Amino acid sequence: MDLLTTIFLGTPLWMWGTFIALVIGLLVLDLGVLHKDGAQEIGVAESLKMSAMYITLGLAFSGFVWWQMGWDDTANYLTAFVVEKTLAMDNIFVIALIFSFFAIPRAYQHRVLFWGILGVIVLRGIMIGLGATLVAQYGWILYVFAAFLIFTGIKMLFVSEENHSVEDSRFLRFLKGRMHVTESLRGNAFFVREAHPETGQLTRYATPLFLALILIEIADLIFAVDSVPAVFTITTEPFVVYTSNIFAILGLRALYFALAAILHRFAYLKYALSVLLVFIGSKIFIAHGMGWTKFPPAWSLGITFAILGAGVVFSLWKTRREPIAAH
Repeated sequence: MDLLTTIFLGTPLWMWGTFIALVIGLLVLDLGVLHKDGAQEIGVAESLKMSAMYITLGLAFSGFVWWQMGWDDTANYLTAFVVEKTLAMDNIFVIALIFSFFAIPRAYQHRVLFWGILGVIVLRGIMIGLGATLVAQYGWILYVFAAFLIFTGIKMLFVSEENHSVEDSRFLRFLKGRMHVTESLRGNAFFVREAHPETGQLTRYATPLFLALILIEIADLIFAVDSVPAVFTITTEPFVVYTSNIFAILGLRALYFALAAILHRFAYLKYALSVLLVFIGSKIFIAHGMGWTKFPPAWSLGITFAILGAGVVFSLWKTRREPIAAH
């Protein structure tokens, strides 16, 4: 019992254990029960149900945070959860481009995203751990994070959207130059052993499915450059930072299948997101100028919902006459 009450990163070990057990249970349920067949295609209806389930669980976990940590941390958790979900929209767009480039059928996309999310959980944990260490030792780095978010938000608002091109990726060329890659898919396999065309010897080949997985992991690392500083400017509590991030990421796969065909309907959401990043980055400077110890969490949550709600409504209204993209 003494071990369970040991404080790790400001929170008792039993709370970390509860969260990790919940995440493992969800992953086992997903892979071992709901999707035993790796080539099962996930329809929009199923993905909407799964996405609703993950969002509900993420929101319900805020009750656990409130029970153990109080209202302020709960408001910060909800704010970070909503912000991370919104930032994931750009990630979904890039994932759709990667799948389209490699011609990955919907039946195999679930396998790639499942293992991709496992990698993301580990990578985000490392990045958040490093961020928490930096914040604990160098408090001024929060102002650097805040300034970076303001710069990023302004850039998104006034600079035209970058042209994402998988084909021009230097990292993709690097991978293809250093490993054997099959010309086409081999079912849902990441690796296969086939005869080399020149030597005839059995050789281990990566498939395009594996390349898609690696590029998705790299894409998340790039997007984490925005999301991790954003969540640290919302709260520096490691438990709140990590749990809100992971619950938002757990639903990313389901959200992808639900939104991939209608991403164009959220084309104008980036403007709301840019305003949100500027707001999140500005909070620390506003609090300092007002002589507050921190920006009121309830205000932060309310303003976040207002900005994103306005962005969603405006985007849906502007694109109301556009057809739904074909799968």
